[in-house]
Amino acid sequence: QVRLVESGGGMVQPGGSLRLSCAASGSIFSINVMGWYRQAPGKRREMVARITSGGSTNYADSLKGRFTISRDNAKNTVYLQMNNLKPEDTAAYYCNAFAIFKGSDDVPVPFEYEFWGQGTQVTVSS
Repeated sequence: QVRLVESGGGMVQPGGSLRLSCAASGSIFSINVMGWYRQAPGKRREMVARITSGGSTNYADSLKGRFTISRDNAKNTVYLQMNNLKPEDTAAYYCNAFAIFKGSDDVPVPFEYEFWGQGTQVTVSS
């Protein structure tokens, strides 16, 4: 199937920046939408940003202008550039992807499955 591995999280001061990466690997046939979600303790998981294979993007309204999502289709990798970070951005950030993978017979499964990474922690604090 498909595995998603996030990296780039850490501790940063308010106003600082971080760049998250998520690399997809496995028996990938194609990846359509990739995105970033986050979840703070005691809160619901929320969408941060999404990007299609063609480069169309969607952002949470409150984050537009501070966060930028991008991807490298050749590397099956999606990025999230986070600028002017605020304490309320503190959360576990998860990578998400809708992908078609190849089965054991090396034939694409005729359905787009949703995959999630394990998450990377982002902490914004002084």
